[in-house]
Amino acid sequence: MADFQVVVADPDSGTTYQRDVDGQDANRFVGRSIGEEVDGGAVGLDGYTVEITGGSDDAGRPMRGDVSGPNLKEVLLDGGTGYEPSRDGERKRVTVRGGEVGEATAQLNVKIAERGDADVEELLGEGDEE
Repeated sequence: MADFQVVVADPDSGTTYQRDVDGQDANRFVGRSIGEEVDGGAVGLDGYTVEITGGSDDAGRPMRGDVSGPNLKEVLLDGGTGYEPSRDGERKRVTVRGGEVGEATAQLNVKIAERGDADVEELLGEGDEE
């Protein structure tokens, strides 16, 4: 069964909230890809919709939206998520995880896409400003 940490970003206030998700709530995310929207009830935001923006596995390998599936893959990168080149034209083969949420996902990053009636601060409590 999947269990991971979900970091919820509130674009309006710039605040982030960390929630541990497991069981049925975690299963709402499994099989979804970066860019898809999920019911916010899975992270305690009833009436809200959240959009998956990224994540990583237990070894810290990032998810990339341009790599299909939930598995590891070695890709040649010239920048972007997972690799920052130090000079122009530099490329590197990097192991990244696909853009689909799977059992190996340890952290999932989401942002609020559609707001509900209640205030975010009331539903999620104190946030960790980053």
